[in-house]
Amino acid sequence: MKYYSRSIENKIKLLSKTYPVIVVSGPRQSGKSTLVKHLFPNHEYINLERIDDREFASNDPRAFLEQFKNKVIIDEVQYVPTLFSYIQANVDENKTAAKFVLTGSSQLSLIEGVSQSLAGRSAILQLLPLSQEEIHLKRAKFTLEEMIFNGGYPSIHFDKQPIIDWYSDYCTNYLERDVRSILNIKDLGTFQLFLKMCAARCGQIINYSSFANDCGISPNTAKEWMNILEASFIIYRLHPFYKNYSKRLIKSPKLYFYDTGIACSLLGIRTPEQLTTHSLRGGLFESWVISEFKKKYFNIHREAPLYFWRDNKGKEVDLVIENIEKFYAIEIKSGKTINSSFFDNLNYIESIAANDISQKILIYGGNQNQKRSNSTVLSWKNINEVKNEM
Repeated sequence: MKYYSRSIENKIKLLSKTYPVIVVSGPRQSGKSTLVKHLFPNHEYINLERIDDREFASNDPRAFLEQFKNKVIIDEVQYVPTLFSYIQANVDENKTAAKFVLTGSSQLSLIEGVSQSLAGRSAILQLLPLSQEEIHLKRAKFTLEEMIFNGGYPSIHFDKQPIIDWYSDYCTNYLERDVRSILNIKDLGTFQLFLKMCAARCGQIINYSSFANDCGISPNTAKEWMNILEASFIIYRLHPFYKNYSKRLIKSPKLYFYDTGIACSLLGIRTPEQLTTHSLRGGLFESWVISEFKKKYFNIHREAPLYFWRDNKGKEVDLVIENIEKFYAIEIKSGKTINSSFFDNLNYIESIAANDISQKILIYGGNQNQKRSNSTVLSWKNINEVKNEM
């Protein structure tokens, strides 16, 4: 794959000057291997997806590590979790900066191993698919519908892979194979239905009992499957903002996809034009916008303080971003023409929390920016104007 600059580069370079272990996690095919090979060209490289190397690392971890005379990149390290304790002993004897660069696609096993054995010795970063900013570095010009449909995986943008075929293969080879192996799922049809149900409820409040009824599984199974999908960087749950303001608040999270291209594939959307009138256009647009903010925070190695606000009467602000002692209130509308109703929920939350709001922002599907008396209106094309202030 041809290399294109990633926004996370500067943070990795900075951390690699002090930490003996650099860990880069993220979904499969997000560009982790390409990135670390580019940033650490003098490191030796090994990939534990190769069966023979994986068996060597599992059966004799000490000898496996001793074969590397210098610094090394170990790709997909989660396959051999026993390596972490041996890496710990190695770096404790020789605290060379960035001696080990590790990548992994499963956050659960990777983070567990790092936290148990490499706490204080490692910097952990997440690399998501390409952001809008990174895609624009190659001066690509897309419509909003194309941006949502294409998603952000590098192979789509840089290798010109056919979109429909690529996402179909991705769902088969990675989601169904990898996630099923973790969960030991025997009924592929039920799991495929569950994936499609997740896509169909993108942008909605999660009801595990409803998922269970629709898929013929238990609520606990639905929650377990969702935990694994989140740990594999496929979906994420956006949690509610809990400041009370004397109102009863919703406590359940909302479901979104890290990459809208995967969601579109699962929904059977085959052209960007279908998104113009699709019933889930709004939810997919919300998912795309919120994921852009997730990427911004991950790329600067910060926890993303992202929430939504909703009371029991249905009043809702799509995105709340905590900012020191205040917060940004952001409404997300996929419509291309601004309607006065777009500001209703922003005005409502201002009426009960005005002293806590840093700024009210509307992000919409049109092309014009506006500075209104009490709100900022931003085109989806200019979302970075908000992100740069965070």
